[in-house]
Amino acid sequence: MRPDILNPLFAETQTLDGVGPKLAKPLEKLGLTRVRDFLYHLPERFVTRRAITNLDEAGEGEQVIVALTPTEHRASRNPGRGPFQVLAQDEIGNICAITYFGRASYTGKKQLPVGEKRWVAGRLDRYGDMLQIVHPDHVEETSDANMGRMTEPVYRLSEGLTQPRILSLVEQSLAKAPPLPEWIEPGQFEKEGWPDWEEAVREAHKGPNEAARNRLAYDELLANSLALLLVKADSRRRKGQALKGDGSLRAKLDLPFEMTGAQKRSVSEIEGDMQQEAPMLRLLQGDVGAGKTVVALQAMLIANEAGKQAALLAPTEILARQHYETLRKMAAPTGIEVALLTGRAKGREREGLLMSLMQGDIDILVGTHAIFQDSVAYKDLGLVVIDEQHRFGVAQRLALAGKGRRSPHTLAMTATPIPRSLTLAQYGEMDVSRLDELPPGRQAIETLVFPQGRLDEMIAAVGRHLASGSQAYWVCPMVREASGSFESTDIAAAEARYAQLAEHFGDQVVMVHGQLHPDIKDANMQAFASGKAKLLIATTVIEVGVDVPSATLMVIEQAERFGLAQLHQLRGRVGRGSEKSRCVLLRGDELSETGKKRLTFVKESQDGFYLAEKDLELRGGGELLGTRQSGDAAFRIADLEQVQKLLPAAHADARLLMERDGGLTSKRGEAARILLYLFERDWGVQLLRGG
Repeated sequence: MRPDILNPLFAETQTLDGVGPKLAKPLEKLGLTRVRDFLYHLPERFVTRRAITNLDEAGEGEQVIVALTPTEHRASRNPGRGPFQVLAQDEIGNICAITYFGRASYTGKKQLPVGEKRWVAGRLDRYGDMLQIVHPDHVEETSDANMGRMTEPVYRLSEGLTQPRILSLVEQSLAKAPPLPEWIEPGQFEKEGWPDWEEAVREAHKGPNEAARNRLAYDELLANSLALLLVKADSRRRKGQALKGDGSLRAKLDLPFEMTGAQKRSVSEIEGDMQQEAPMLRLLQGDVGAGKTVVALQAMLIANEAGKQAALLAPTEILARQHYETLRKMAAPTGIEVALLTGRAKGREREGLLMSLMQGDIDILVGTHAIFQDSVAYKDLGLVVIDEQHRFGVAQRLALAGKGRRSPHTLAMTATPIPRSLTLAQYGEMDVSRLDELPPGRQAIETLVFPQGRLDEMIAAVGRHLASGSQAYWVCPMVREASGSFESTDIAAAEARYAQLAEHFGDQVVMVHGQLHPDIKDANMQAFASGKAKLLIATTVIEVGVDVPSATLMVIEQAERFGLAQLHQLRGRVGRGSEKSRCVLLRGDELSETGKKRLTFVKESQDGFYLAEKDLELRGGGELLGTRQSGDAAFRIADLEQVQKLLPAAHADARLLMERDGGLTSKRGEAARILLYLFERDWGVQLLRGG
């Protein structure tokens, strides 16, 4: 049960004034489903406005509040896509265009009726000969509402929301915030100069306040560290099984290569863990092509040698099938039975597979989330391998771990090299093995940088590449141009590029992106993997897991828009066979210094761990954790600078608290439970005995 004190904060958003089913949808897109969420939906920035009596008083780019009287509505010739403009004049006759795009046009028509004076707040810019305020932040009938708010928060929005509406909901939520017991040691307040929780939340919404932001970031990091330590403690409490392999199956493997020192070291670490009764909880972190699959197979064979079953969980069906085929071929000399289970298995096929699994006829089961559904039972599961660990929640992992007679050992894998300073934040509950060297004989991927202006040459080069019988990827950074965005005109859209390249290469071209129906996406990926299709147009959905050895060319458009680690992962889709591979980075005409450095680093190095560290340096404290690029945010408040600065202390404090009060039953421990709920780490509380 959640502590009663938190009940007002966990009420649904529709308990707030002005929120109905229609508004709840855009709020949900932002992750705002409960009152609590608004407390931690902190402003992206703050603007300081200046009240002016006429437009002549302001400079271009300045945030202003000014009284304007609309004189004309101008609708676009292309309704729904082009701009809707309201021409308005100040008290001395200066004209300004107030411009809206997309559905916001209806808002503009309603807010600014012709002939009626309104106070307009926004950024004053000039486009051509016309002064403009694009998508004003406020339009009010009187100045009273905004004149007193000269420094104003700016929140992240989704379609259908406005700054005033979000601000109103934040203020309502703050009013519902109850006094909470403190989870921070009293002396820490004085040492750090931090406010208490309630003051920190309020001040963080009022204006730039480093102490308040740091206090809340520390809270989030403390909650994360506590939850991960609870997982580790729970794992060690569970009754596991010591698995000692005799080496008989591993001796039968006929690997076409010598394992690297890093692979041998990792297998030794895993074998040592599996010989303990406490269930293993280990992360195998490896660069692109470092050979994680071979290490995972060795671990699974150890379980098989000990008479137990193993399961490998993959995030997508495509990746599950690739793992199945790879493991089946590699393990063929051993005689073990490898099977595949995905959501597509139906009827008698599924029933037969589940029966074989329950009887112990299947030694290694590979699949998607289907392998931990209630209907799936193992005879004796000894090891769980989870690929792309960050794609799965802790609850999912615990569900799979619960499938064994005793808690099975867990080996998680990630293909994304993570800087050491961030490993603790994302995998603090795990012991870590790093594959930091590549197998011998792998050819380096030639990386080239070309300007976007040479697009026609690139298309011709792709044509020659396909004609030679090879395959290629073409990656774009966005699915489609965002209607009304000034930045959208120079962003490559995957759909538009697909249409263009399909004209050149016909049905040799297929496309995948996150908005495609899963069946279509899987069919297109299968066509490319089988060689039926020769050119794959894609967004970053192919960043990990896709293994097509005959694909030897990667084109990444608008490459400067990607992070270093992401560019490295995308490049790693080629160079997986014996043929020479190339990666071409198409860049825009205007590059920032950061963009130049990013492309230079990726061109000069193929060491993923080195590039991950450089990526961290280039992003700096002002940017968010790299996982947020793909929508998998680890933190909603703490940025990179705060993680690096505050995480060691937060993790040490969490560990000290667990050592003193592992059940979180003391006064401070009870407060820490509240903290876990506040930051959605409530599964940590569920792991406590009696929790």
